[in-house]
Amino acid sequence: MTDVARFSDPELARGILDEIAATVTRPWSIMEVCGGQTHAIIRHGIDTLLPTDVRLIHGPGCPVCVTALEIIDRALAIASRPEVVFCSFGDMLRVPGSSRDLYSVRAEGGDVRVVYSPLDAVRIAEAEPDREVVFFAVGFETTAPANAMAVHQAHQRGVENFSVLVSHVLVPPAIEAIVTAPDCQVDAFLAAGHVCTVMGTDEYERLADQHRVPIVVTGFEPLDVLDGIRRAVHQLEDGRTEVENAYARAVRAPGNEHARRMLDEVFETTDRKWRGIGPIAASGWRLAPEYRRFDAEQRFEVADLTVNENPACRSGEVLRGVLRPDECPAFGSSCTPRHPLGATMVSSEGACAAYFHYRGAAAATGAT
Repeated sequence: MTDVARFSDPELARGILDEIAATVTRPWSIMEVCGGQTHAIIRHGIDTLLPTDVRLIHGPGCPVCVTALEIIDRALAIASRPEVVFCSFGDMLRVPGSSRDLYSVRAEGGDVRVVYSPLDAVRIAEAEPDREVVFFAVGFETTAPANAMAVHQAHQRGVENFSVLVSHVLVPPAIEAIVTAPDCQVDAFLAAGHVCTVMGTDEYERLADQHRVPIVVTGFEPLDVLDGIRRAVHQLEDGRTEVENAYARAVRAPGNEHARRMLDEVFETTDRKWRGIGPIAASGWRLAPEYRRFDAEQRFEVADLTVNENPACRSGEVLRGVLRPDECPAFGSSCTPRHPLGATMVSSEGACAAYFHYRGAAAATGAT
């Protein structure tokens, strides 16, 4: 527990680590619910610097990773249609469906385009009125306001050849599913600061009170994560179960009121299936009735398409925090970033990808 040179402020990092070591008196397990935090932890070796009594568990914090396999296959079916321009952020193109990915569709002649904003897809639809333009709306609460705005703009401007394939998932129901699961090993949570920047902290107050679990809202820089762990350990040792905002420079309790109003107008909550985890009640958004005509699942009649997961992929256990990536038999052998079995090895925020990129051969052999 001596290598803090990789931190921007090594002295501060050492002080926080020393405080954690002096505070902890028994084993505790803390889950970070953000893929960016997972990558900060693995890249900077935070888990190896902590006292052995503090164990970090990687949660379902990667929206690409938890996008259900059947949603990927629906995207592939839509993108393969000759009249469709299928628009997506780049991180979705290599996520495997049951037999191929969006890159394969593009290689076979499908018009699959990488965009940097959902509003880019609206502009494409306006410029190409004879094509059907579909945007793949994936993500947690963070990306949802821009996607809601795109649908709202299409509605306002009468762009009827635009639609969205919606796969938005919500963090609080996932935390509740984890903490109420019979195999739950989590004593405290680090909540994702960017999600709370949009949604605020109100929903987490209920979770902390009802399930008697500390929740610390924190950012993604290594020192942010380390500070969040410090605060969580103090709460656990004190017997407190509070929502603590360690990211006050960006997060306010009510969140972003303008973004939340747009979300409430365009979306409504729905049950959502999470890849590798299964259905979680009221854990996603779908288009509200006034905007339902922009729903690509209905427009292209793919809503009934369902598929089964690859049985060799154990990403669901990784996403629930009951299996570490390097404990999976397929990790680094039959599952690599070049030939992934699941999205946790593809996404830039996936836990399996983090282990592979930052720990390489050592992780693949189970070493630490």
